[in-house]
Amino acid sequence: MESLVKPEPGFDGPGLPMGLLAVLQQVASEVGIKRLALVGGAVRDGLLHRVHFDPWRGLPDLDLVVEGSAVVLAKALRRHLGPEQLPQLRVHGAYGTVELVVDGVLLDLATARQETYASPGQNPQVTEGHLEEDLARRDFTVNAMALELPGMTLLDPHDGWAALAMRQLVFLHSNSVADDPTRVVRGARYAARLGFVLAPEALAQVRSTLQSWPWAWHPGEAPKLAPPALSTRLRMELELLLEREPWQKAVAHLQDWGALVLLDEGLQADQNWHRRMRWAWRLELPLLTALVAGAADPLAMAERLQLPQLQQRLLAEAAELQILLASLEVAESLSTWSPARWCETLEGNGWQPEAVALCVCLGVPMWRPLLRWWGRWRQVKSPVSAQALIDQGWRPGPALGAELQRLRLELIDQQVALR
Repeated sequence: MESLVKPEPGFDGPGLPMGLLAVLQQVASEVGIKRLALVGGAVRDGLLHRVHFDPWRGLPDLDLVVEGSAVVLAKALRRHLGPEQLPQLRVHGAYGTVELVVDGVLLDLATARQETYASPGQNPQVTEGHLEEDLARRDFTVNAMALELPGMTLLDPHDGWAALAMRQLVFLHSNSVADDPTRVVRGARYAARLGFVLAPEALAQVRSTLQSWPWAWHPGEAPKLAPPALSTRLRMELELLLEREPWQKAVAHLQDWGALVLLDEGLQADQNWHRRMRWAWRLELPLLTALVAGAADPLAMAERLQLPQLQQRLLAEAAELQILLASLEVAESLSTWSPARWCETLEGNGWQPEAVALCVCLGVPMWRPLLRWWGRWRQVKSPVSAQALIDQGWRPGPALGAELQRLRLELIDQQVALR
């Protein structure tokens, strides 16, 4: 059984720049900062490594919470270190979150905050608060621990240590999912990366909240009316999941928990997302676009999530191609088409090549010739150059382009015939 004994003060997890933290504490004391604490993933992962012998996952950044002004502390640190060592401060938001890099370490200094939700799924209303209030606004108890300076004493007001020992994700509040459903996506990220599971009461909260659907917006209504936690913030969390985590495990967690209904009921029931997204990964397409492509109405979901216009265009063009292929299949057998005819069809509508590749991911009935076009045929060039044709007497213009295309298509058919 894993130890439930909390570590003694003076924690020195691997990779923690203790000298830098000591300087921060000194500067904080000089400018009258009341309290300063290390929070977030560095605390969680350091405890997992030191006490539970997890492999060290690295230290991409350090998050610190300040009771007082994070901006004042950052400016004082810059004066202490000098502009050569700390040339730039990046201040974000109305409450003065500051990002800075010292000796290759990314520091995020944030003023302690508290937050309330006027209605479920909306952005929270944030005001300055105390360290304990800042911890109380977080997603899971394992992320609501802090190492308070000086001394690096563990502060654990929500019993995150016990959840850490059991490798469970426990929400801080009974309305955590209702207030911010993106917490469920973060839970899938942590579960996939750390090998954690949702605690039984957390899973019950996810399922009961999704069943009751406490948000004012409902699927089928105008996408632009969806609250941030069901639109832009949801997209941002999904992007992090797909870009940084073992996404196959993370998406599987979301489906197992019944949480893909946050996107679409069809996606929750979708058994083909594994194939679709594996193909997207192989063909280097955006994974989120491939996930959304399996929805009942991909374009509406893309609008709700505010996907980049290029990705929305891919979804629209893939839908057009599917419609065209279905209509052509009714009139004739596409299996008899020559490679040249496939090239003419796929290249004659102005579609992006990636839209054709997305149809491959979707597994449309004639996906194999689409894949051959994507991987081989579209790369083939005319065996005779434009300059060579001009030297033979051709004039620049549409006729020259048509002849180059004819020679190219002829070569493609010949190459396929020889296989």
